[in-house]
Amino acid sequence: MDINELEYLSKALDQASKLKTLLESEFDALKTQDLTAFEEMQPKKVEILTYLASESLTERVKTFGADSSDSSSYLSIWDDVMKMVSECRDLHRRNEIFMLRKLESIRGALQTIQSPDPLNTVEVYDRLGKVRPNRNRKNMGQA
Repeated sequence: MDINELEYLSKALDQASKLKTLLESEFDALKTQDLTAFEEMQPKKVEILTYLASESLTERVKTFGADSSDSSSYLSIWDDVMKMVSECRDLHRRNEIFMLRKLESIRGALQTIQSPDPLNTVEVYDRLGKVRPNRNRKNMGQA
């Protein structure tokens, strides 16, 4: 096995492993609502994804050991990389679903606060901290 090719595959496996760790940390940051930590992780995640999705990586893997007896070793390491990337895809989907559910609950809370429902007794404050007049209260008795 050519050391250079082995190092290249090992780097890809290492990057996939780092991505998995990063996605797990990202989920922890989302659960604790630590948006600063979440945002700080994004550039590193993009860097790793760019590397793993690069054409040079896939093209180089295709040529590894094309006429060598070590091609099964290369493919075994590449399979490990692909398994790790698949796990990362699932973790990314989990994080995405978590974020979407949080956004839905926030939108629901905002909609409740801003709702023109005449039965809604929620007091809404303006920028100055004063109670905003409820427009619907004026029209409650009118049909």
